[in-house]
Amino acid sequence: MRLAVVGGKLQGVEACYLALKAGWHTRLVDRHPDALARGLCDEFVLSDLAREQDMRRVFGGVDLVLPALEDQGALEALCRFCAVAGLPLAFDPQAYRVSSSKIASDKLFADRGIAAPKPWPEAGFPLIAKPSNGSGSRGIRILRSMEQLCAAFPDEEASAGWVLQEYLHGPSYSLEVAAAGGRIRCFQVTDLFMDEAYDCKRVTAPTELPAGLVAEFERIGRTIAEAVGLRGLMDVEVILDGGRLNVLEIDARLPSQTPTAVFWSSGVNLVQILGEAACGAELPPPPASSACRAVVYEHIRVSPGLLQTGGEHMMAGSGVLRLHSDFYGADEALSDYAPARDDWRATLIVAGGSRREAWHKRCEVMADIRRTFALGRFLESEPTDPL
Repeated sequence: MRLAVVGGKLQGVEACYLALKAGWHTRLVDRHPDALARGLCDEFVLSDLAREQDMRRVFGGVDLVLPALEDQGALEALCRFCAVAGLPLAFDPQAYRVSSSKIASDKLFADRGIAAPKPWPEAGFPLIAKPSNGSGSRGIRILRSMEQLCAAFPDEEASAGWVLQEYLHGPSYSLEVAAAGGRIRCFQVTDLFMDEAYDCKRVTAPTELPAGLVAEFERIGRTIAEAVGLRGLMDVEVILDGGRLNVLEIDARLPSQTPTAVFWSSGVNLVQILGEAACGAELPPPPASSACRAVVYEHIRVSPGLLQTGGEHMMAGSGVLRLHSDFYGADEALSDYAPARDDWRATLIVAGGSRREAWHKRCEVMADIRRTFALGRFLESEPTDPL
């Protein structure tokens, strides 16, 4: 399979990494010469796809196009070009339109009776404010009082395009759902851990969520997939509060972070499944949970005297990422590390036979990095509880 990945940021890193694991030939397309994913592809094409003739040149000889960006104009242009060219596109524009708007997706949850955080003014303080068209933790604000709310949003115009909801406190989980050929498949649930900016800094699998709640999560995922008429892949994120799963957001696209954790734990390659489904293949059944191994997927930054963990926004500031095996005890790492650098970042992938074994191994990796680079301080970024 010759795959064109459009976009070399964090989603592009995910796509290129998993395409590499599938044994596919990858052509990365980005308008920045130092795109994060450039070190993980077979070919790199510098282009912003501004004109149709550019697209014909860029996509010549490929079998499949996978968008790994959130630029609406670029996505619409890709959809038009691939439809005319008869080129399979691993993307569902209809589902994406709903999932890329928190206002639209929250309405869908309410219409379908799916539990989600209460909206303002039904909810009390603290509140969480999110840009409707953002993804992940970008732009999130915590508002603890009416004074903070009025200062942030003094009038209707200022609050346009924002979603204000109750702040829920509890563990977060993610689930990938795929739909093709009239079938819906739910894959492995992963556990999410946040940094101080509520950005995901670590993903672990298999989940510690009880089996009954896993089944409920899968039911929620299927309900949402049916509601948006999903044809492709969707990520669903929930938070467990008071014994109930509340949906925080959905993303009908290839997400970052969780697919690699799913691959290392279950062996399921979601890029391969998404790409083959776009080319007409049937969805495979999920593997037996008994076959899964434990994995810790985590972001770190090394700077003079300091090792710190942080969300994926920290990785967005790195240089070109390359794949390293047996990286200070980690099974693999995606990093801009070089011997001459004293400031570098890495996504560490650590696997073990059990959760305890994987976590112990992860701690040994951190200790080895600290010893090797004489890092006296270790900062574990954690969210501040506003309650």
